[in-house]
Amino acid sequence: MAPVLGVIIGSVREGRIGPTVAAWFVRQAVADGRFEVRVQDLRDDDGGFTQWVGESDAFVLVTPEYNHGYSAALKGALDSVKYEWRGKPVGFVSYGGSAGGARAVEQLRQVVAELHMASVRDAPLFARVKKAFDENGDTTDGAAVDAAARMIDQLWWWRRGDASTYPGA
Repeated sequence: MAPVLGVIIGSVREGRIGPTVAAWFVRQAVADGRFEVRVQDLRDDDGGFTQWVGESDAFVLVTPEYNHGYSAALKGALDSVKYEWRGKPVGFVSYGGSAGGARAVEQLRQVVAELHMASVRDAPLFARVKKAFDENGDTTDGAAVDAAARMIDQLWWWRRGDASTYPGA
């Protein structure tokens, strides 16, 4: 059975582009073929979030940058679970204005460190996100495509550990 990569859509705003960004990343991860990919849209949480986190082996947080930070919905989701995050790797796909969500990612790295997660280095960032995707949800941003591939490689490497044996669990 393939390890599970949990992809979280971290925006719940009306008119959000997060699902488009997430769908693009999911296509990258599925094409890679090493993970079973499962998506959790925070807008559609049905109350099974803790179990979903527990069943996932690695994560990608698809995050907007709002006012130089990440969304309150994503913070609430991260804080609603404790032990199930521990010892698991996490990557980020971010989007926003001129910084492409980089400031949100740097803040999230601090949060996930406190949750005892292993944050991977590479992250696709989409500046001026509304211009980054075509009507089919595809991008010609080669740097983002390359960063996604490297991030998937890094998540694959980190997930080799058994999170249940993590010393802080």
